[in-house]
Amino acid sequence: MYKSVIIPVDLSHSERIQPMVSAARVLAAEDAEILLLNVIEDIPAYVRSQVPQSIRDERDDEVRNQLKKIARDNGLSENIMVRTGHAPSEILAAAKQKNADLIVIASHKPGFGDFLLGSTAARVVRHSACTVHVVRETG
Repeated sequence: MYKSVIIPVDLSHSERIQPMVSAARVLAAEDAEILLLNVIEDIPAYVRSQVPQSIRDERDDEVRNQLKKIARDNGLSENIMVRTGHAPSEILAAAKQKNADLIVIASHKPGFGDFLLGSTAARVVRHSACTVHVVRETG
């Protein structure tokens, strides 16, 4: 059983959260630490300089509050992390930082573009130092 599990959450795809949490519960040890992670894509510096810090702070607070609600709604501790940057890189960095032994990530059915560019899940699978469990979207 896994002791440190990371679930990367894309808040724009809330329908994927429950299947990931269910998979994590099955795979995790009873006393495992389950971390909900959200990665906010970094905005270019020339745009960032035009957006007041207070607006960025509000966005970060809103994301944290949404993650806490997701944790409560799914019976998890409010163990959350918000990072800014390129999603695959930040997921892998968080896994290394937390010494995770499992990442549970959702993936959509691949389209042609995914074969050329690679989805977030595919990049995480290819470069992760720990086990990655991919929850595939059905339908």
